[in-house]
Amino acid sequence: MKKISLISKSCIFMILSAFTIISCDNVLNQDPVDSFNEESLFQDVNLVEAFLFQCYDQIGSDNKDNTTVLGMREDLLSSSTDELLNIHRAGSVTFTKGTLSPSYLGHFGDANYSWITWNSNYSNIKNVNTLLGGIDDVPVKTSVDEARIKQIKAEAYFIRAFNYTNLLRSYGGVVIVDKKFNLDDDFLSPTRATLQQTLDFILSDIEKALADLPLKTDIAQGRATKGAAAALKSRLLSFVSGELTNGGYEPSNALVSFPGNSRNEKLLAAKNAAKDIIDGKYGVYALTGSTDDPPANMTEEDVTAYAANFESIFLQKGEWNDEVIFGVQYLNKQGNRAQNNLFWGPNGYSCWGNNEPIEDLVREFEMKDGTSFQWDKYNPGETKVRAFTKEQLDADPERNPYNGREPRFYATVLYDGAPWRERASTGNKIRIGHKITSAGNGLIGKNVSEIISEISGLESETVGGEDSRSAAKQAWNGTKTGYYLRKMLDITIDGEVDNNENAWIEMRYAEVLLDYAEACIELGEIEEGINTLNRIRNRAGLPDRPVGVSQAQAREWYRHERLIEMLAEGDRWYCIRKWMICDEVIKDSHPMYIYHFDDGVSLYVHNTATFADERKWNDRQYWLPVSITEINKAPQLEQNPGY
Repeated sequence: MKKISLISKSCIFMILSAFTIISCDNVLNQDPVDSFNEESLFQDVNLVEAFLFQCYDQIGSDNKDNTTVLGMREDLLSSSTDELLNIHRAGSVTFTKGTLSPSYLGHFGDANYSWITWNSNYSNIKNVNTLLGGIDDVPVKTSVDEARIKQIKAEAYFIRAFNYTNLLRSYGGVVIVDKKFNLDDDFLSPTRATLQQTLDFILSDIEKALADLPLKTDIAQGRATKGAAAALKSRLLSFVSGELTNGGYEPSNALVSFPGNSRNEKLLAAKNAAKDIIDGKYGVYALTGSTDDPPANMTEEDVTAYAANFESIFLQKGEWNDEVIFGVQYLNKQGNRAQNNLFWGPNGYSCWGNNEPIEDLVREFEMKDGTSFQWDKYNPGETKVRAFTKEQLDADPERNPYNGREPRFYATVLYDGAPWRERASTGNKIRIGHKITSAGNGLIGKNVSEIISEISGLESETVGGEDSRSAAKQAWNGTKTGYYLRKMLDITIDGEVDNNENAWIEMRYAEVLLDYAEACIELGEIEEGINTLNRIRNRAGLPDRPVGVSQAQAREWYRHERLIEMLAEGDRWYCIRKWMICDEVIKDSHPMYIYHFDDGVSLYVHNTATFADERKWNDRQYWLPVSITEINKAPQLEQNPGY
């Protein structure tokens, strides 16, 4: 793999200093696309390549200085699902509030989720069309120049396909624009294409990209490759093979559903697209770490090693390993800054604590032997309280609900007692629980309301944990759920003062394997699907699932595995929609309260009488609405159903 040269914004702006690039607000706006000297631009292949880099940067941006590039955001898309909670702007996460509408999109219409929004995607599509519309006029002096032009075109097709894939997965069928704008163009006639037409257009762009993109070994890291285009194809085909687009919602509306009974055809296409990557057709990709069967009896050292391996995927700062297919490298010296440690880290370390794991999610992580976690293991039927003495804990450490869990839990979640950065007052551990300087033995066996009532009378004897909402430092940034996100946080840096330089992994090999496993299971090829799933489980330190099960059981296991493996990466928002399970999983979340008493008693209380976040589902939100601003500008655009 060529060492990082990565699409530096400072480099772009130096090369393009002669031009003034002005973003177009709307794909149907009648203003010229960009005010720059096209005549000069298309006389020099170096300037064309620099303009291509601008298109890369604007994959995830909707502003001119690209401060919101694709990747690490303060507000993650996963906080619009049953995975995480946005503690600072929950009201703007309209998808989980049931408030999404053409006149109020919240984050789905602003810079926080700009890689999804109509405006930012079309703004970049406009730029790519400008490049493709003029690149054939660039003078070619040598065979090297000719090869560069060919590759730049292929990269541009990839970027346009990436933008259109984001649009399709959010809106369904959209307006197809494949040429640069001219001043005399009629902007009041374009209409939305059908879902099938939009899919066909994107697949055509992907095939053009695949034809002329190089392998990852022959291009600078961060630029499009054959593998990236193939993974985009797999991602797209996996989405359109789901229930949502195949008669599950408004089956007669061609904007959001395919006509006829073509789901098996879509599943087969998705399976084949993923299989091409697995077979090495577009380069060498592999899971990070061993996929051999894990030890039968996992020691703590084994668990730690598997957790460290999984964690390392998301902390890559130099040359990427073979799991990465496409991503964004954050290099402070090149201007791409990320601050995920600051945004998501614990308040006790002067960080902001956003995007917090929800209790229902935390319970989804298995035990280290691959069995399901059972909250009521020690008190059957009691799903809200765990209480134990020090003696009971010494005899069975797994009474603490965070002990004995699978390795990915420790690489993903910061919980009460989790090891973290140096801090003498807590022994370098997270402290979310409250310390109470009295005995707690009398509370064992009581229900939530009784416990909360009695503890409220012990306020004078209670000291809030350093990472709680009762902390002395930045209490307002303390956790509302009882957890913080660890995945993608770098323990070696101080989030209060240092930027992150670990890469955002947009597409990785595990996603391809999951796409393949799903297609196999849905096609009835259960053994092949489960065997593929087991590769991911074994890499994570978990034992195999048996292959001789029903399709329904295989589907349940598959969906569970995808939830845990891809947590916080944004994948879940698309999955719960394509599977049409939002009505099952979008529900209120409640805090986990933890109390440690002087007599060694500990209480873990999931208080469902109060809310970390109140949520509501509305079926029309399976698709995003076209904003009222866009409809007012172009009244011929048909709105998505339900709005």
